[in-house]
Amino acid sequence: MSTLAGKHIVLGLSGGIACYKAAELCRALMKSGVTVQVVMTEAAEHFMTAVTMQALSGRAVFTSQWDNREANNMAHINLSREADAIVVAPASADFMAKLLHGRADDLLSLMCLARPVEQVPLIVAPAMNREMWANPATQRNVAQLRADGVHVLDVGQGDQACGETGDGRMLEAEEILEDLESFFAPKLLKGKNVLVTAGPTYEAIDPVRGITNLSSGKMGFAIARAAHMAGAQVTLVAGPVHLPTPRGVQRVNVQSARQMQTAVAQHVDTAQVFISTAAVADWRPANSSDQKIKKDGSGQTPQLGFVENPDILATVAHSPRAVSGALFCVGFAAESHDLLAHATAKRERKGVPLLVGNIGPATFGQDDNALLLVDVDGARELPHASKQNLAIELVADIARRMG
Repeated sequence: MSTLAGKHIVLGLSGGIACYKAAELCRALMKSGVTVQVVMTEAAEHFMTAVTMQALSGRAVFTSQWDNREANNMAHINLSREADAIVVAPASADFMAKLLHGRADDLLSLMCLARPVEQVPLIVAPAMNREMWANPATQRNVAQLRADGVHVLDVGQGDQACGETGDGRMLEAEEILEDLESFFAPKLLKGKNVLVTAGPTYEAIDPVRGITNLSSGKMGFAIARAAHMAGAQVTLVAGPVHLPTPRGVQRVNVQSARQMQTAVAQHVDTAQVFISTAAVADWRPANSSDQKIKKDGSGQTPQLGFVENPDILATVAHSPRAVSGALFCVGFAAESHDLLAHATAKRERKGVPLLVGNIGPATFGQDDNALLLVDVDGARELPHASKQNLAIELVADIARRMG
């Protein structure tokens, strides 16, 4: 389940072409189990109709502070008291200036001003032309809003409706949804640095061929995202996969096992948690050709010798910081059979306090999984679920083990 499930959010729209993204955001929130009450300014109605937002939210849209549908005629009070958060997306430069100065000349700004500040967070997603965003007045307003406790999201970068290109676009609906899920997630790893490896490695035979495996990286990327949601600073060392970087996560791309080992060594000294999710190749070709190995028609196959790759997890797990308890290490085992036996043996061999096992062929490339958590006391199963939900459970388990 999403961390947003069961929440009630007031979604405010101020004027701007990015209102079309608010429709997608409303739909995404609803799919995450959120009830949505839409409030629109007069300017917003020039870009998006209330009919559309009512159809998507399943609730009548409020547009006027004089709306008499509320028995006490105080929509600005009633709507704000019912909300778990007020999200203004898009938030125009003008609307943010209103918020800064406490102006309240329409229902949305009035509601933001009247909300119980300690109980109802205000989250705004800016949207404007690049020059408007860069203007010192806007930047001062954003800085002061954040100082006042308003959660101001980042802006996107790219083509704008005016034909210009730069910073100032409103984030896409899925990006805002990801930020909202992080906002509401318990901060179980706040202040911690977490290092995650994910995906396969690729060991070159020649410039066009290599040895790899079927790992998609999805589990490791889900864990990186879950750790960030839990408040950690996360570095993700990723093998060759085609996955978007989770928001707020620092990504380091590598190809081979030795490159992954180097990247881990560069970041592990500042980490308190190391989660080795990557399916690192056990061997690599002893000699990689600089040119493509060609068939010569003789029927003879090339002779490939192999050497063992470095054991990244075991090396980190036996480091002084890990042995002293300053670094908590978690290993992964993707097996094809006898999961408990192989995962138990691997945990002891690697010397890690927690080993997470799964059946690789059943989960590679999939969006769901089932995990087996193995420690010195035995094993516990995390039943079949989405990889993101399993990642959230795993991160919570790690946080409990760390106290």
